[in-house]
Amino acid sequence: MKKIYIISGERSGDLHASNLVHAIRVQDSSIKFRGMGGDYSKKAGVDLAVDYSDVALMGFLEVVLGFRKVLKYLKVIKSDLLAYRPDALILVDYGGFNMKIAAFAKENGIPVHYYIPPKVWAWNQKRALKIKEITNQIYSILPFEQEFFAKFGMKVHYVGNPLLDEIKKFKPHDFFFQKNELSYQPIIALLPGSRKQELDAMLDRMIDLVKEFPNAQFVVAGVDSLPGFVYDLARKAGIKVVFNQTYDLLSHATAAVVTSGTATLETALFRVPQIVVYRTSSISYHIAKRLIRVPFISLPNLIAGKEVVKELIQNDFTIENLREELQRIFTNVVYKGEMLQGYDLIREKIGEDAASEKVAKLVLELNNK
Repeated sequence: MKKIYIISGERSGDLHASNLVHAIRVQDSSIKFRGMGGDYSKKAGVDLAVDYSDVALMGFLEVVLGFRKVLKYLKVIKSDLLAYRPDALILVDYGGFNMKIAAFAKENGIPVHYYIPPKVWAWNQKRALKIKEITNQIYSILPFEQEFFAKFGMKVHYVGNPLLDEIKKFKPHDFFFQKNELSYQPIIALLPGSRKQELDAMLDRMIDLVKEFPNAQFVVAGVDSLPGFVYDLARKAGIKVVFNQTYDLLSHATAAVVTSGTATLETALFRVPQIVVYRTSSISYHIAKRLIRVPFISLPNLIAGKEVVKELIQNDFTIENLREELQRIFTNVVYKGEMLQGYDLIREKIGEDAASEKVAKLVLELNNK
């Protein structure tokens, strides 16, 4: 194998894609990479045809309104894919966009490897049959997906969760408090997300909590892939924003308020009691509510198969509910203990680490068959 095209469409996928590139290069340093991604992929040596920040959208309504932009970049990637003519295409998460690319690649005789497949178990489950039709290999990071896809006659390689690898590599900063000019009050971490639309929807409500807990300090986990002004609301409220230090923040936090997504699982793996929140446009929410077929939206609850953390979604995402839930975390020892036991169950279900190495090995082995 000489050339691989790899596509990710948001921050966590970009991180997993970059780690996979590193892992493949360990096994074969001669392979060249091109594709779509962000800073992580670029630093890993991927020649970017498109930066994902130009494409990223969230929510049903937002995707509809931004559809012309998505179509533009789909056309760019398709054209570039044919020009590059890779030995394999690796898709990382980012279901709506990558499903279209997978179908196009398969039509043009390019082997398709899907790492972190679309969450078809959540809604319109028959899309699993479409995935079966347009992919060659699937690598899952959620333990329940093997059983789900098996119902559609599909063999899925469960490789463990790559977050374990990231956390294993992490070493806490010895002077985190001093470095960020923090006090030694208990920290309530605010993780509003990595997309501008998420911050616009979530951050203001999170900030409203500050006056409710004067004996704690609130700290926002910022990402430098977004323009700095999106955090002005937090700064004006006197809240510290620490950039690209989410794991350090979680390793020092007493509790966290987290936008639904990958960060909820990271928070669980750091054993930080959390509240999961999510809010989108009214139209997007009502469409999603009709389509979604799972009882939870957060990864900790989905992996555990029960409610481990409280989810405050849409109209339930109120300052009153946030305050009540945080007070329970701080004052109810039994409640907090049950959440931590749930985290232990999640860690047990995830299993071993080294996901990137496993996927790298499988891609190189299976693509030659």
